Amino acid sequence: MFLPYIDLHCDTLMLAWLKKQNDAFEIGSSMADVRKLAAGGCRAQLFAIFLPPGESLKKHDASLSDEAYIGALHGIFENTVSKHGDVLAKALNAAEIEKNASEGKLSAILSMEDCRAVEGNFENIKRFYDMGVRVMGLTWNLPNCFGVSNSPDPAVMNAGLTDFGKEAVPYMQSLGMIPDVSHLSDGGFWDVARFSTKPFIASHSNCRALNPHPRSLTDEMIRALADRGGVMGVNFYGAFLGKDTESTLSTVDGIAAQLRHRINVGGIECAAIGTDFDGIDGELEIPDASAMPRLFDELAKRGFTAYELEHIAYKNAERVFREVMR
Repeated sequence: MFLPYIDLHCDTLMLAWLKKQNDAFEIGSSMADVRKLAAGGCRAQLFAIFLPPGESLKKHDASLSDEAYIGALHGIFENTVSKHGDVLAKALNAAEIEKNASEGKLSAILSMEDCRAVEGNFENIKRFYDMGVRVMGLTWNLPNCFGVSNSPDPAVMNAGLTDFGKEAVPYMQSLGMIPDVSHLSDGGFWDVARFSTKPFIASHSNCRALNPHPRSLTDEMIRALADRGGVMGVNFYGAFLGKDTESTLSTVDGIAAQLRHRINVGGIECAAIGTDFDGIDGELEIPDASAMPRLFDELAKRGFTAYELEHIAYKNAERVFREVMR
């Protein structure tokens, strides 16, 4: 089943950088290069500027700063758009996604994962917005100016946003940026829910009722996210799908169960796609973006209706974009 879809998270820009490529059209080992996205019917892809831990960056270049790294990934994004304008175009909001789709192009949207480079400065948020970033994954796995990440330690897990984070969330939304709570602590999630003035998202997160990893969302969180008009993108990583948090196997059954649970808890309008392609590994029944039609075929066989599949694939995410992005 060939459905246009929106994927809320991939790490393809970092992979291109690691491979020393200046664009992301075709990367040999990629799950979500532009060629594969086009083959799979992608309507819009959020390309993350993911900031690995500082020591990890230093292994590649001892003098590399966060700013230089961000600039390099942003350059790859811009090069890809400018060199392959017949296939894709940049999008800053839902209207531009619709325009690009009408011209037969997939939309490229910039996001950021681990916003430590904001450094507690509102001017940096505005600078990243002006750069084209429209989704901000507040944390990754280490503390930063926004708060702390998910953790098995209850004291860390219950910690909320910093004072800066509490002010930054509504500020981002006022600009037209979407806060992303994937990786955030439980306390941080509840602060985002409290201080948000518009919908927010969990771009690549699963349900804790089915997967006990602290990165997954509880049913109470899913209901709160849905009540505020947000969506959560199903993560394809095997360790985040089922009860075994060390699994390397990602199955359609696991993806289907995750989607069905969030629909049952939060309603159809909270379900979306957030593959985490190029940031995950293992044995995947849906190995890359070109195989997405196979996913929708298999979900239909498991009882998902055409209405549900359309909303999961792109309508829910695009509604959030329409309400927040500009």
